[in-house]
Amino acid sequence: MNFGRLLSRPKSPSLERKEEYMANQNRFIIDLEQEEDGRWIGEVPALPGVMAYGSTRGEALAAVQALALRVLADRLEHGETLPDQLLNVSFTAA
Repeated sequence: MNFGRLLSRPKSPSLERKEEYMANQNRFIIDLEQEEDGRWIGEVPALPGVMAYGSTRGEALAAVQALALRVLADRLEHGETLPDQLLNVSFTAA
């Protein structure tokens, strides 16, 4: 068996698209913290200024995700980010 030929086999177009799609994923970490007054604050460190408060952890999480999406949409609309860079956006609460 010729292993060299197997290893150098060209990729199918669908596999190339999948790899390109996977490479264009953006995962944003959300830091959540409870303040001394009981409110929760969420922050996305990768997006400067994206912070939001909520009376519960869930409210802060929802508010900061919504704000982050607005910031990303604004960047797209004003040409500050290429559309291919934001094909797949996800958030992870830390």
